This record gives sequence, C-alpha cells and structure tokens, in this order.
Amino acid sequence: MTLNLKYGILGVLLLALLTGCATTTSPTGRRQYLALSDSQLDQMGARAFSEMKMQQPVGKDARQNAYVQCVVEALVKQLPTELRSVPWEVAVFVDDTPNAFALPGGKVGVHTGIFKVAENQDQLAAVLGHEIGHVYARHSNERASRQVATSTGIQVLGALAGVRYGQTGADLVTQGGGMAVQLGILLPFSRVQETEADDIGQRLMAQAGFDPRQAALLWQNMIAETAGSGRTPQLLSTHPDPQNRIQELQKAAPSLMPVYEAERRAGNVPQCGN
Repeated sequence: MTLNLKYGILGVLLLALLTGCATTTSPTGRRQYLALSDSQLDQMGARAFSEMKMQQPVGKDARQNAYVQCVVEALVKQLPTELRSVPWEVAVFVDDTPNAFALPGGKVGVHTGIFKVAENQDQLAAVLGHEIGHVYARHSNERASRQVATSTGIQVLGALAGVRYGQTGADLVTQGGGMAVQLGILLPFSRVQETEADDIGQRLMAQAGFDPRQAALLWQNMIAETAGSGRTPQLLSTHPDPQNRIQELQKAAPSLMPVYEAERRAGNVPQCGN
C-alpha cells in the first residue's frame, strides 16, 4: 500500500469517526457532536463579552440601545424556556463595520455600522435573529467540539505515521491532514451552521411579528455596502455565497408569511423603531 493511499484511508476513517459522533440534534433536526458543557461555553461567552466592553467603545446613544434591546427581546420570547430564562445582555459598540454577534450565555453585540445596512426593525431582526440562531443551535459548542476532536485525531494519526515512516511521515499527516480536515470538515461545516442560523433566524423573525421577507433585502443591502471589498471564494469561506443566501431566504419567506400574518392578527406587532 502506498503512503498516499494509506493516509487517504486513515483520513477517511478519521472523517467518518468525527462525523458519526453525534450526541444531540439541532433545532432543525441536524445531528450534532458536542463535547463541551453548555455552562463552559456560557462562561467563555460572558468572559469574552466583558473583555470586549472593556476594550471597545460602547455606544451611549439611548435610542439606539433601546432599539436593539427591543428587537432582541422580541426574538428571545420565541426561544425555548431554558433560553428565555437566560439573562440576555445587549451592547452597541461604536464600530463602523456592519456586523453583529451573539455569544453563548445570552450576550448580544451590535456594531453601529449595522444601522447602515439594516434599514428598519425587520432587517435588524434578520441580523439579530441569525446571530441568536447560532446560540439557539449551540453552534459555538459544536464548532469548538469539532476543532478539539479533529486536532486530537490528526495528532494520533501523525504519531502512528511517525512510528512507520519516521518524522517525515508524521509531518505529512499533521500538515496535510490539517489542511484536509480544514477543507473537508471545519469550513464546510461552518457554512452549514451559517445556513442553519439563517433558517432559524428567519423563523424567529416571523414568530416575533417581523416580516421574514426583509431578511433577503438585508443581505442585498449588505452586498451593496461591501461592494468592491473583495470576497473569499466559497470553498474557502465560512459563510455561504451572498447570492445563494439571498435566494434561499427568498424561497423560504412565502412559507413563513402565514406565521407572520397570524402573529400580527394576534396583536404581536413589534414597535421597536425605524
């Protein structure tokens, strides 16, 4: 058996082992591998958020803060009980980049630059619903667990190769194996997470009384805002291609309109601003 073929088989076995070790399911029913406790991730999220607030300027605009808080509260009400009971915290950071994030433990950050692309409360809900969707689906835990597992697996394969082929063989596995796992597991898996967060966030929007059609418009605005900045090819990116993302959001919106309209008829009409 050639060296490349041997490593190829070992790599396939490693990939099969890692992708088969699911211990739970995401809100969309996708199998997940989680090796860390939620409390660990919550502590890490809280610590990271505290450090951000110390290192980055926090916005003092009361209207902006109330606006974001209102949208977050409306979305959080649609989460399962255990997540609704989390002490959610919101901060607006003075940063011109159009970005937002949510961390385990219920920490939500919004850059002031997001207001350039989120033209109304529905579009802001699209951004924040997506980010809260990551927390709901425990994506941080899942990604950290996968990284731990792949790093450990590559080290084991490298040790085995070193016994048979010496240091050169070990280096080939740890270096080449790292690239193979990055391309074969971690990056595509991140794209799966991003697409799943889009699905979850758009549904949370509709359930909270925000127009799910606005999610696609938000991404159109984002493309226009970042035009000319260049983009990493999808194969090497952690995010779906923007045009593909828009098409999927547009496709999903009609099935969510009955949910949105029922909520509005029931009086669930957010009045957050813009």
